[in-house]
Amino acid sequence: MQFLKTLFWVALAVILVLFASVNWNAVTVKLWGGLEADIKLPILILASFLLGFLPMLVIHRARLWSLKRRLDLHERQGPVIQSVPAAPTAGPATDERTATDSTVWPNS
Repeated sequence: MQFLKTLFWVALAVILVLFASVNWNAVTVKLWGGLEADIKLPILILASFLLGFLPMLVIHRARLWSLKRRLDLHERQGPVIQSVPAAPTAGPATDERTATDSTVWPNS
């Protein structure tokens, strides 16, 4: 399994390097106030990917951190044993019914 994971990441890296080398062109990005910036296309794609990915990664890691803290807190408290009241036992039935061939229970 580790071999397949490594093979996948190597193939992805090769594809990204080939894409970057073929598309190493300057792109003009128009900014606010009439400003323009010339930037290479692969760098622009990487920057836009990171701009969207990093905030979500931070949110995800913060959520995992808070959940681990809550789990550790519950594990340190130990098992909580609650007493359950005993179920009432039914007394002996005084009204016995007898099964018959009819579909209706006989009235006693």
